[in-house]
Amino acid sequence: MTSMNATLRQPSAYLPVAMSLVALALVLGYVAIFGVTHEADEGAAAHIWQLLMVLQVPIIAFFAIKYFPRQPRQALLVLALQIVAALAACAPVFFLKL
Repeated sequence: MTSMNATLRQPSAYLPVAMSLVALALVLGYVAIFGVTHEADEGAAAHIWQLLMVLQVPIIAFFAIKYFPRQPRQALLVLALQIVAALAACAPVFFLKL
């Protein structure tokens, strides 16, 4: 358990999860304030969401390359957490067709 905590304390482990949560909060906040709108031009919130989601990819890849050979079990659990967080951030966009 201590090695899992040590792995989760690494910035490459928790940063993608934090970015996904910020992206999710951004989408939910936008929907709460403006509602579900379908505009011809994407707004700033959409571009920030896209940047947050795309910038996670190299961080997750770095984490996988660095920690998977050393600690495969802990790395797999963290990768699963990162993927679930990313899917949670994508879910409102997909289901609301934003």
